[in-house]
Amino acid sequence: MDRPSVGIVYYSPRPAPASICTKNLKPGVTTSCDRCEVCSVSSYRTDQAIRGGLQPVSPSFKLPPSIDCSILLIYLTLILIGLIMVFSASIGIADQQTGDPFYYVKRQFLRIVLSLALVWITYRIPLEFWNKNGMLLMLGSIILLAGVLIPGVGHTVNGSTRWLNFGVFTFQISEVAKLFLIIYLSGYLIRRSQEIQTNTMGFVKPMLIMAFASGLMILEPDFGAAAILLLTGLGLMFLGGVRFGQFTVFLTGTLCIMGLLAVSSPYRLSRITSFIDPWADPFNSGFQLTQSLIAIGSGGWFGTGLGGSIQKLFYLPEAHTDFLFAIYAEEFGLAGTVFLIVLYALLGLRCFAIGKMALLNQQAFGAYLAYGVGLLITLQAVFNIGVNLGALPTKGMTLPFVSYGGNSILSMSLAIGLVLRVFREYQFKRDIPIVKDRRLSFRHANRRISP
Repeated sequence: MDRPSVGIVYYSPRPAPASICTKNLKPGVTTSCDRCEVCSVSSYRTDQAIRGGLQPVSPSFKLPPSIDCSILLIYLTLILIGLIMVFSASIGIADQQTGDPFYYVKRQFLRIVLSLALVWITYRIPLEFWNKNGMLLMLGSIILLAGVLIPGVGHTVNGSTRWLNFGVFTFQISEVAKLFLIIYLSGYLIRRSQEIQTNTMGFVKPMLIMAFASGLMILEPDFGAAAILLLTGLGLMFLGGVRFGQFTVFLTGTLCIMGLLAVSSPYRLSRITSFIDPWADPFNSGFQLTQSLIAIGSGGWFGTGLGGSIQKLFYLPEAHTDFLFAIYAEEFGLAGTVFLIVLYALLGLRCFAIGKMALLNQQAFGAYLAYGVGLLITLQAVFNIGVNLGALPTKGMTLPFVSYGGNSILSMSLAIGLVLRVFREYQFKRDIPIVKDRRLSFRHANRRISP
């Protein structure tokens, strides 16, 4: 009996895995490409490989999706909820003020279309662009924040000078300035990572810039935006590995200064007193908060149904903007509010998860950017919901993606586009496996992996 011949396997110059692509399994066919376009495994003479004892397998490698579907789904759900609620809450006041009950919802729909386009454009821009231009964005933000305070330049609405008027539209600088300053701080954290962890000035210098920008916001006045900017900046510095003692001292000092500023102005003091006991003056300083509490309490477990709110009928001021959450709670009840809060929590957690993956893959700028966006969105949502519930003093802050307002939804959509870009670059540049260690904190990951 003849002994079976032993086939010799000829490998390509690159090491070949112990599996071959089914595309090249035709005996006698020699592939000429180095990499197979179907499964990205090295190619070689398949007929000789089979005789050599290797078994053909189907390709299991697929390119990962370049868009994080969970972030995108939550974002689209929130803006859809916002569009529906703006229509429900504004139909009465729009008809009274303009004669068109769809006035506000049509404007909001146009802004949503622009926001979706902005998300796509931002998603296409490499993170390196934002990293290189972070300093320019920071300087531009401070110049514009200062320019708003110049008499005749800033546009005043309800006693606050926060906008620049361009005729066709008004632009609220503080909304985009918060995001641009986060971009700057993310770049600073990777440029001065060692200095931040070992030198006090490495921590103080960026926080002085944040404090100066926050001071300009307070002068507008926009106390809520200033508080969110400082807290987000402190959170990023903490994740960047700053000494815990320095962080504690600066946080304590920040809270003390903000507390003094809150009681130094008569109108802020009146907001605090109405927050402490809104029922003491329910028809004056406490009117807005009491109406908000009535709306939330009227919702019960499952609400009055879409369009069934009573408080939106000229009882609750700013029902379609800052206090839209109260109308939502009235119409959808406790079940609806829990669903909305869970959406924000999932969005924030997903931003942090993307940031952690990027950090473990040595993409520090994208990681801090995702952390900053997660902090920004969740803090603003917490502040707005807290104000509507009477847990925080009134601050004039929108609910991200839901409240009526072009500047807010555009700036937050820009932030979502940045996080999607972080995920995309992580997927296409990852070169080390994800470390699945639940004990690994962000601060430990930062120390273990150099930017």
